[in-house]
Amino acid sequence: MPPTPSAPATALRFATDLLQNCLVVLHRYPFVHAMLFRPPLVRHFLTGPAARGWFTGAGLLLTAGAVHAQTAAVRVSVRDSLTREPLVGASVGIPGSSTGGQTDASGTVTLTPPPPPGSVLTVMALGYRTQQLRLSGAGTVAVLLAPAAEQIAEVVVTATRTNSRLEDAPTRVEVLGEEEMREENGIKPGNIASLLGDIAGTQIQPTSPTTGNADLRIQGLQGRYSQILRDGLPLLGGYAGGFGILQIPPLDLRQIELIKGSSSTLYGGGAIAGLVNLVSKSPTRGTPQYAVTLNQSTLRESNVNGFAAARNRRLGYTLYGGFTRQQAVDVDGDGFVDVPRLRNLTVHPRLFWYPGAHSQLVVGYTGTEESRRGGDAQRLQRGAAAGLDHQYFVTNLLQRHSFDAIYTQDSLAGGSLTVKGTASTFSRRVRTNTVAFDARQLSYFGEANYLRRLGAHHTLVSGLSLSGEQLRPDAASFTPLLGRYSYATLGAFAQDDWQVLTPLSLQAGLRLDHHNRYGNFLLPRLALLYKAKPALTFRLNGGAGYRAPVPYVNELDERDYPRVLPLTDQKAERSVGVNGDVNWSHGFASGLHLTLNQGFFYTRLNHPSTLEPDATNPLTLLRWRSQARPVVSQGLETYLRLEADETELYLGYVLTDARRHYDAVNPHVELAARHKLATVLVREFSEHWGAGIEASYTGRQYLDTGETTPGYPLVAALVRYRTGPWTVVLNGENLLDYRQTRREAVVLPPLDNPLFRPLWAPVEGRVVNLSVNWRFQAKR
Repeated sequence: MPPTPSAPATALRFATDLLQNCLVVLHRYPFVHAMLFRPPLVRHFLTGPAARGWFTGAGLLLTAGAVHAQTAAVRVSVRDSLTREPLVGASVGIPGSSTGGQTDASGTVTLTPPPPPGSVLTVMALGYRTQQLRLSGAGTVAVLLAPAAEQIAEVVVTATRTNSRLEDAPTRVEVLGEEEMREENGIKPGNIASLLGDIAGTQIQPTSPTTGNADLRIQGLQGRYSQILRDGLPLLGGYAGGFGILQIPPLDLRQIELIKGSSSTLYGGGAIAGLVNLVSKSPTRGTPQYAVTLNQSTLRESNVNGFAAARNRRLGYTLYGGFTRQQAVDVDGDGFVDVPRLRNLTVHPRLFWYPGAHSQLVVGYTGTEESRRGGDAQRLQRGAAAGLDHQYFVTNLLQRHSFDAIYTQDSLAGGSLTVKGTASTFSRRVRTNTVAFDARQLSYFGEANYLRRLGAHHTLVSGLSLSGEQLRPDAASFTPLLGRYSYATLGAFAQDDWQVLTPLSLQAGLRLDHHNRYGNFLLPRLALLYKAKPALTFRLNGGAGYRAPVPYVNELDERDYPRVLPLTDQKAERSVGVNGDVNWSHGFASGLHLTLNQGFFYTRLNHPSTLEPDATNPLTLLRWRSQARPVVSQGLETYLRLEADETELYLGYVLTDARRHYDAVNPHVELAARHKLATVLVREFSEHWGAGIEASYTGRQYLDTGETTPGYPLVAALVRYRTGPWTVVLNGENLLDYRQTRREAVVLPPLDNPLFRPLWAPVEGRVVNLSVNWRFQAKR
């Protein structure tokens, strides 16, 4: 038998464990970076039985002066009670002692020092019920853990086409799961904009102080360089601007998948900064689901959302319907509304047909009708009678109709065939006191791909795609047909997921696109995953991307649409990018689980497009121009996550250096925050009560003039109560009431046709909302 460690050695091990847990307590309140989670930890370690055990153990260790009696080795094997699969990373330990460890790839751990007979062993694993048992002696102890009542489902990512488990995907994919969707539904049920902004390396940038439009930036680049998908099908871009993310509610989604960096190899042009795939909910056989959410905010926003899903052997359905009513609010009292008057109605039914055990057809429709009105507050209230000094208004009337279909056959010649397509129309009527501009955008996309596994080491997927976009300004507009264009792209792609060695995976892809106007694009991509240990992984991703220019982008003021000249000598924007990260996680015997991640990113954008006054008529016309020198965005992402029992703490930091090399005077990309820090702390106090606090700091941003903005903090907090099918959430955003309008005027004269400063901080101020959610899910 191995000798028992001396008391000093045991005390040293104890001190190390105690220090690790003290660090958790010391980091309880730091407000240090970049968002996301729903944490649990701290009070349990200070007041719970484990803490009392540690202090008792400390006293025993300090008074013990000799060697413990020798004990035979004890091995613990931990498996899933249903599948009998070994559980990797489960925490096994003796409360009140330094004995413990984390299970290896075979689901086993050897306890050192060996505990004496009669010791109480605690076994914990994420997503499973904690189990305690009394040891009877040496040897191997088999432990079967049952899934928790709210078991964390295995996360499968679809954006990479191979439906891989999250931890096995060579491409780094960040996933917000169903629990995050449920929480966001209680905080911001109207849309997912703020949820996307909570991901490290992303930023929701408001683009209009009167219409509430917003831009999703990834790694410092403007929203036009990000691609947004719904179930692997492209959503509207271009003339539709950022309204897409402002019209999708969290109640209708199962998860959100984010891939940062050049990803055009996966789905074609547009994904230079990254792509976001929104995954809809699907029905579960024999388990009907129903949910209703009612929400009211102090900013005079009201939401009513509902969802239903059910399925039998052959047929299934999901149905979402929601209505948002936002009243116009002048927060700062300057006479112009900071929050627009909004009316939004969205419906999204989907029908599922299962003709066989290995096939599925999904047909869906999305319909949205929306009205947004902003401008002078008196004009909105009194109309033309408001007087000559109160004439400015801006109205956006939006309609979207999308039809999509996805057919999968999982048993075709040993592989899986997927055929999918979508067609969407988006119409937008823009009205101001000086401009009337109407246009309709038609988008379509079709793809067929075939996936097959070759042996145990290769997963191949290849396919063909056809996509297109047409914009037709209405002939009644003041400047008809100026922005008319028609694009079509034919693409072919192939991808191989290769398990080179047990710890090494390689994903190689190649895509060839032919664009009817901008020619051919060859897009290689490579992703590597190396699992040095079960707790230590390395990822490295690199690829090429491109974007075909369009005349209308999200940052444009509505009054500028008639001023934009047709595209003439524009070049397509091309990019190369590299992303990498190192991830380490460890579970302690105390039940604490620690994750550390350090990443970096680099994107070089060649031939960037800029909108400038036309040389022939600079006062009235605007022209897009391709720049000779690139835009380069690079930086670092760091986060730390601590989990224990019902508490989770997330800390993060993002450094972004985005520069326009074509502008020697003002080289910094406008409104790209150089530093961003955030923390999220959430605690589940009981079966019914939970609470959380989130804080962030956005560092300085650069303006086009070269000026810098001040950094600013944001603090949010929520309290949640659950009982049966009911959930009540009281949430407060921007509790410090930080507003850009406290620092400077956003609206500048002349007031009948005003100028606007760029928005670098919130203008809506403090917002408190109360939501009630009823959720019913029948048991099988």
